[in-house]
Amino acid sequence: MIRWLTQMSLLASARKPQLLIVYTVCTMWFWPARGLSQVKDDETVLFFRTSGWLDADADEWVLPIHGWIYEPEEDSTLRNALVQAIVQAAGIDEQAAESPRLKRRLRLFLVDNERGKRLAVQIAGAAHELKPSQANGHFEGQVRLPARQAMSQGAEPGAWLEYVLLTDKDDHRSFRGSVQLIPPEGVSVISDIDDTIKISEVTDKRTLVRNTFLEEFRPVPGMASLYARWAASGAVFHYVSASPWQLYPELEAFRKRKRFPPGSFHMKSVRLKDSTLADLLASPLEYKPPILRELLQRYPRRQFVLVGDSGEKDPEVYAALARDFPDQIRWILIRRVDDEQADSPRYQQAFANVPHDKWRLFDDPTELKDIDLP
Repeated sequence: MIRWLTQMSLLASARKPQLLIVYTVCTMWFWPARGLSQVKDDETVLFFRTSGWLDADADEWVLPIHGWIYEPEEDSTLRNALVQAIVQAAGIDEQAAESPRLKRRLRLFLVDNERGKRLAVQIAGAAHELKPSQANGHFEGQVRLPARQAMSQGAEPGAWLEYVLLTDKDDHRSFRGSVQLIPPEGVSVISDIDDTIKISEVTDKRTLVRNTFLEEFRPVPGMASLYARWAASGAVFHYVSASPWQLYPELEAFRKRKRFPPGSFHMKSVRLKDSTLADLLASPLEYKPPILRELLQRYPRRQFVLVGDSGEKDPEVYAALARDFPDQIRWILIRRVDDEQADSPRYQQAFANVPHDKWRLFDDPTELKDIDLP
């Protein structure tokens, strides 16, 4: 039935009035009555920002959908164990461990992930069924939207297209997500988060834990203004972080609050029962490269600016990409959080065979005022 209604929506978009009437009636009455998404009253759904691309051969937008279905839980045993690990790692007292901020940031580490749930979304007037949710509660899918249909919805390239979860007619909650229609050409900024736009101090693990779970998130001065200038010139953004998805709502709220441009998020999937605190904040060396390569391959005609910091392995990871994708990497910009200079053995080795005019270290974003995008 989902496939049938989707086909009806495509025919309707081809300016067939009679079919449009039939499709509208079906989506208004049949879908809600059936309860297309298996979401119970005590479960909730969270969607993550994603980025789509144009399949020029098919003249269709490919729109990835990524979300998470879970049931909030108050598992005191699990919570106490996690709090105790944070207390020890951050060197704080038990009273500080009861702060409202810590409780809020731990909330999604303690949920009951819902496995095998079948969900459907409505996007641009059409219904689409997604793959069943996995053991970690995450679900994904790809929606193909004819470019003409996107235009009829007023969705220009570069715009964000919203979609909604299809739920039972008696469920008055609204679970919404958004995906950006990124055109084949232009400039994309891939940005790290920790110590690139948010002060985390990853080189000091005790301070990192405090900044991640206990302290208010603080922006790196000047980075929001720099990104806003690039966004105003047409650049799009992808935020790639080794932080776990459980911190997504906090990081997205930080992005909005500090006025960083919207962008797709790419984070690490972990389940608390399978991980330690160290795993949650582990080095991104193994996690990031596949994500970055996928983005570069997804948009082969776009130019990329890679922004990171010197705290962990961003220089090495980015330099390897520059050697493999020399025509796509326009700039590599590394925020310096230590005392090493560009002529140090580390950078000379990391950026071997990368043109020197493609990478730069900076201490303050004002040093990048000469870099105009696109």
